[in-house]
Amino acid sequence: MGYAGTAPQVKTKLIPREVIFGNPVKASPKISPDGKQLAYLAPVKNVMNIWVETLGEKDDQPVTRDKNRGIHAFFWAQDSEQILYVQDTAGNENWRLYSVSLETKKVREFTPFKDVQIRILDYNKHFPNDMLLEMNQRNPSVHDVYHLDLPSGKLMLREENPGDVVDWITDNELKIRGKLTAREDGGNDLWIRETEKSEWIKLIEWNFEDSMLSGVFGFDKDHRFLYLRDSRTSNTAELAKMELTTGEQTTIAKDPEYDLGTVLIHPDTYEIQMVSFEKEKRAWEVLDPEIAADVKAIQKLAEGDFFILGRDNQLENWVVGFTQDDGPVSYYLYHAPSKKGTFLFTSRPDLQKYPLVKSEPITLTARDGLKLHGYLTLPSGMEPKKLPLILNVHGGPWARSTWGYDAEAQWLANRGYACLDINFRGSSGYGKDFLNAGNKEWGRKMHEDLIDAVEWAVQKGIADPKRLAIYGGSYGGYAALVGATFTPDLFRCAVSIVGPSNLVTFIQSTPPYWKNFLANIYKRVGHPKKDEEFLKSRSPLFKVDQIRIPVLIAQGANDPRVKQAESEQIVAAMKKKGIDHQYLLFKDEGHGFVRPANRLKFYGEAEKFLARHLGGRYEK
Repeated sequence: MGYAGTAPQVKTKLIPREVIFGNPVKASPKISPDGKQLAYLAPVKNVMNIWVETLGEKDDQPVTRDKNRGIHAFFWAQDSEQILYVQDTAGNENWRLYSVSLETKKVREFTPFKDVQIRILDYNKHFPNDMLLEMNQRNPSVHDVYHLDLPSGKLMLREENPGDVVDWITDNELKIRGKLTAREDGGNDLWIRETEKSEWIKLIEWNFEDSMLSGVFGFDKDHRFLYLRDSRTSNTAELAKMELTTGEQTTIAKDPEYDLGTVLIHPDTYEIQMVSFEKEKRAWEVLDPEIAADVKAIQKLAEGDFFILGRDNQLENWVVGFTQDDGPVSYYLYHAPSKKGTFLFTSRPDLQKYPLVKSEPITLTARDGLKLHGYLTLPSGMEPKKLPLILNVHGGPWARSTWGYDAEAQWLANRGYACLDINFRGSSGYGKDFLNAGNKEWGRKMHEDLIDAVEWAVQKGIADPKRLAIYGGSYGGYAALVGATFTPDLFRCAVSIVGPSNLVTFIQSTPPYWKNFLANIYKRVGHPKKDEEFLKSRSPLFKVDQIRIPVLIAQGANDPRVKQAESEQIVAAMKKKGIDHQYLLFKDEGHGFVRPANRLKFYGEAEKFLARHLGGRYEK
């Protein structure tokens, strides 16, 4: 079924997909601990690598030469002479740790273990040769703690996971002083000990309802207090300080509607300097008067919401980024002593040649009275009436969409579509009542929120009820399949990226290291044995015969979270029933598409698919 109407008359320039979805020109700048160098990510022969420059000099050069998937996460060693980074293989999320010497460009691998995932637990400026890692080498289901001596590369087991630890907590001297353990009811217990040889003492019990909103930031300088993220006494997650000897707890910062976001900690005093709350836009609350003038100076550097990527050890040079809805991310070097900033670069300068559009925060009421927040992005140069609309559903689902530059929203708006992004119940950031309102509501009330958002746009006259599509990745991919099966008459087509099709097999095939999170999943989604029929009733696979619209499915073959079988089984069912569909399998990808060629192929096919069924523009 193709689109038979007239394509939208968009007069703005068509933005090439390469400009939107290709590699950024530069990204993720980080200042060296000594404040003399800047590292960032940039392509070498279209593969993202680490580059370094001396501040004030034009001596930029790549220090890595990866030729495969590229490098996407890195950090400086405290000696400012080497950079560490993590990589997996073809998207399998079995991360390994590497370093590169700036002098010799020699790459060194610290964790050359097959089918083992490492996580960075802790490192700090006061112990430059030490790092704590978590690895599931001994048991794939749990992560033990290892000490890494950076000069020698020697790894030594520091703490064995007894089987229930989901998070290890270190003090300011890299001692393992706390642990968060999983409970059978889906909650977590916080345990603390005075020394690494002392007995564990249970300090806090977080029930299931609070478990996703709570945790530990660390100790104060004297190890007398713990900084907590806590929602036990309020609906939203707040920043609190607990005295260990008495258990007395005081609130430092909170918002009645929004959960606590980013926390900035002083690396020497260990005091909390400022915190953020992700409201319609990001809001910062300064707690340390010493940086109040810095924050004011930073806010004057550029438009948009700022975020901090790092500071040098003297806290003189800060790297800050700015995100805005109608422009690429821009980066600045801020000099605290002079209160002045220097522009570094934008991530995608070519975007500035094209007309980008605003993403407007919206609020609407669901059918049961629950308030929903989201963002609406409309095409430029078109009257906002009866537009083809794409409902873009975020992943997680325990995550949320935020204000700022959204590549997919800009892409869709440029092609002539209204893009609607709604934070449905079960999304994070709006307090525990809103988060827990999504429990066991996959395919039901969570989906009804999405439908209510679409109907809101139709009633406002913005969306054409005959030209609606549902699109998303991960949970959003599941939602797209639900849209095609549960409400097939509402949408004209659906695009599902790495989306579960059968909730029973999805939960049964999660990675082994999700073991301690399964009790939480059972309560929030369902138990694959005890709730088998219930889960099947919420699974698109078992309602394939209700599909009456074309479906595009994209999958990474090495995805450890949503296995290839999740896409394969619903594709096979659609094929058997002769349902119009398209299937894209990327053999060298995981939970999302990292390689530029794969990204561009997917978005090219998705763009063609949407244009065929909704009538939007397409870059040939």
